[in-house]
Amino acid sequence: MITAKYFGAKDKNSLKKTIHTAIAVSFSIGAVFMVIGLTAAPTLLKLLDTPQEIFDTAVVYIRIYFLSFISIVSYNIGSGLLRALGDSRSPVLHQLIGGIFNVIANAFFIWILGWGVQGAAIATFISQSIAAFLTIRRLTKLQETYKLTAKELKIDKSNLIETLMVGIPAAIQAVAITFSNLVVQYHINSLGVDSVAAFTCYFKVEQMIYLPIMSLGQAATVFTSQNIGAGQINRLKKGLKQILCVGLLITLALSFSTLSFSSLAFGLFTSQAEVVAVGQSIASVTFPFFFLYVFIEVLTSSFRGAGHAVASMVIVICNICVIRSILLFPIMRHYFSAQGVAMVYPITWAGCALCLWLFYFISDWLPKESRPYE
Repeated sequence: MITAKYFGAKDKNSLKKTIHTAIAVSFSIGAVFMVIGLTAAPTLLKLLDTPQEIFDTAVVYIRIYFLSFISIVSYNIGSGLLRALGDSRSPVLHQLIGGIFNVIANAFFIWILGWGVQGAAIATFISQSIAAFLTIRRLTKLQETYKLTAKELKIDKSNLIETLMVGIPAAIQAVAITFSNLVVQYHINSLGVDSVAAFTCYFKVEQMIYLPIMSLGQAATVFTSQNIGAGQINRLKKGLKQILCVGLLITLALSFSTLSFSSLAFGLFTSQAEVVAVGQSIASVTFPFFFLYVFIEVLTSSFRGAGHAVASMVIVICNICVIRSILLFPIMRHYFSAQGVAMVYPITWAGCALCLWLFYFISDWLPKESRPYE
């Protein structure tokens, strides 16, 4: 959002500071969380009541995953910068290339080398690193004075403060969702080894559906910021409707095609028939309702682009974090199964989407000014 503002204003000096500050911060944050994760992995897994028979394997998996944190953070921030500069194609292409390598690496490490869960973690590390490298490389190849260079890589204090004013609500939301995921993982771990493995595979299969939605949401943020800056409110409203329609069509197609070939999809990540069966049962509960996430991603991104990050944060935290965590306990008392855990996802997706729609129609989240549509 900050980058898009300076890009629209053609303020190349501030834009240069923003890009270099953002990348320097991404490296720093990624390194801090990587060290924390590597150090605290055993303690975290004990708090989550991880079954003893998979504890050592889980520690290795988590530590390899945390090695990816610099790549994960730098890709997300770097791709956001590119989209703000009008390049929405490169981030998707970089993620697609990383995803292809992820599938290939999973097949190689799991099927050929037989490394199991550790192989899956290494595949994730490789794919995230490739996507991050390509994104950073693209920023260094910009044909502008604000292109990324190693000698200019530093944190500008004033620019950092401005960025934090926008980023802190998003960061709080991310932390809250992470805590909610820990609560979910606690219940998953109580179901046994097969369910733990099934959910691990499920979250990988789910990425095939989620990543296009995430890309549309990120595009919605830039689209909203640029059109508000240009005073094109009518074009913004029309564009958001088109983004939602495209997202719904893509998500419905991917959800039902993945569900139809779920045995093949889960088979890419595990050779155990019991794990595949549990994974299919999870997908049968969530995939038919995955279209609801389109509304969540696009609307929250649009609100954030319009400067209403706090409002979208509150709505998401209340539904996805608080209500989901509370619902898990009564549901698991009556449906103690992997499907029981899965049930909280469509329920809280529906609640969150409804609240976001109410905010869209009731609040004054858009400015009144509107220039003639061009």
